[in-house]
Amino acid sequence: MTPAKTDPPIRSSRTAILGASVFGLLCVLVATWLLLVPTRGALDEERAFRSAVGCASDGSVPGARGDDCLRTVEARIDRAGRVERGRKTARFWLYVTEADGTSTRTRLPGSPDEHPVTRPGTRVDVTYWRDRIRYVDFESTRRYTNADPRGDYRLPCAFGLGLGLYGLLLTSGVYVAARRSRTSVRAFSWQVNLTVAGALCLTALAAAAPWLTDSAGSAFRLVGLSVPVVLAACWTTALLLRRRRSDGDDTIAVTPSAPTTEHCFPGTVLGDIPYAGAGGYLVAGPALLASTPDPTGTAFRREVPSTLTPVRVRPPYLTDPGRPDHHCWVLECEDGGVPVLIITRKKTMPRVLGALRPTPSTAPRQP
Repeated sequence: MTPAKTDPPIRSSRTAILGASVFGLLCVLVATWLLLVPTRGALDEERAFRSAVGCASDGSVPGARGDDCLRTVEARIDRAGRVERGRKTARFWLYVTEADGTSTRTRLPGSPDEHPVTRPGTRVDVTYWRDRIRYVDFESTRRYTNADPRGDYRLPCAFGLGLGLYGLLLTSGVYVAARRSRTSVRAFSWQVNLTVAGALCLTALAAAAPWLTDSAGSAFRLVGLSVPVVLAACWTTALLLRRRRSDGDDTIAVTPSAPTTEHCFPGTVLGDIPYAGAGGYLVAGPALLASTPDPTGTAFRREVPSTLTPVRVRPPYLTDPGRPDHHCWVLECEDGGVPVLIITRKKTMPRVLGALRPTPSTAPRQP
């Protein structure tokens, strides 16, 4: 019942497969750069900061540059600036004057209202490292500023791990889809859907790993341990689905629902018949089914004749015109020996069948 198509599905999808493969390779290259350049640089800076020692009285440390040591100076708080609230965190500027009269400012997370120690006139110690204030010591607490390099590796590392796994799994998913299209014309087979689901799980876990751990090494180990776990879960699911599903007969049983009033919803009628319409909407009512380009369903209707006979409901195929998405089902019909396809959403297919009044001999059957 599907309109004839001479080229195999894999050939018709070659451009899309090639484009997805190139995009996956670009993701891997960008991920490699993120992990080797920004992430590595942030880790080197964090290690240098953690190993830094206090400067001598002359502002230097034997065997180290003067800006690589921790220089602590006394200061007095002038005022706390207006709170800047982001999506998840707030921050504010703290203005201080050092003992030599130098006025400067630094940005702290949170709000000054949450920390009464930021009152004007309070004595504090500010600590510089590489010419930037890294933390402020109050009477009883230490507050790190936004220039604290600890954990700066997390953002580029998260993007690097996520993009890298996404690129690798996208390429493998394209390979699975290409192999599957040689044996089945289904556009959204369970094999492809399972591969995509596993890829998304691994990608999300890889992107979250730097935030769930306390070091870059732990993040990589978490991702490494997650890969075999997800693969095992996908393999187990594949074995269960293979037993429950068969690609021989992919007919879908749908119970018709006869509409009592007219309803307009997305859908289209395709085929070499005069009432075919690419408008994108269907109107279903009592003993009425029509295609229309009007979202309200009132103008330019093309009514389906009573000679149209529904045959079966099935999932979308790679050979279907317009490539319907995974939210759609396809109703195969006949009209005087001419194949006709009606494509609509899964939830509206019962109304289409109800409007066509399928007979028991032509109603969709259980596989």
